[in-house]
Amino acid sequence: MSAEGDAKKRLAAQAALDYVVDGAVIGVGTGSTVNFFIEALIPYRNRVRAAVSSSNASTERLQAGGIPVLDLNEVEDLGVYVDGADEATRGLHLIKGGGAALTREKIVAAAAARFVCIADESKVVARLGTFPLPIEVIPMARSYVKRQLATHGGRAVWRQGVVTDNGNHILDVHGLTIDDPPAMESELNQIVGVVTVGLFARRPADVLILGTAQGIKVLPQK
Repeated sequence: MSAEGDAKKRLAAQAALDYVVDGAVIGVGTGSTVNFFIEALIPYRNRVRAAVSSSNASTERLQAGGIPVLDLNEVEDLGVYVDGADEATRGLHLIKGGGAALTREKIVAAAAARFVCIADESKVVARLGTFPLPIEVIPMARSYVKRQLATHGGRAVWRQGVVTDNGNHILDVHGLTIDDPPAMESELNQIVGVVTVGLFARRPADVLILGTAQGIKVLPQK
């Protein structure tokens, strides 16, 4: 990512601090834009009681910055979850999973009252699918799931050398036509051996904060 791209990510990450409620437990995602958010949050760490993290990598960053990390099972009320995206539509549907943390990301997003997505403007697309769709699969089912995805018009490529924090594999699916993201998410979820589909459409973002050359843009516009 260029210095300009990083600057846009920093803008979005900094703006997400406005959604942090004093004394609350905050959900924190994974990825390069989220790393900027963690960096921005650390000087204000006393504002939050703790965090719930979607990956081991984010947990390490949070703890190194003095922010306690709780297991989601210990938290009854998660007000906001902040995470990035690999692609996003103006309808707030997302593709996530480029960092292989999609299952835990989806769990924390589901548990949160509000999902704030942060990204630079290049991530906004008219239709999802240019970025290959990540799918987490049980290792023994990898070839079976790959064949099933072919019947949906997708070409699945095993992300070799990557094992998720849950001990599973990732298939990156190319060539899908994603006209109805919630319907495709439901359909692909039914393939036996699939753990999580990287479509965040049935539970989309509530707010999309974009860093642009002109500053911050927030969707939906108020």
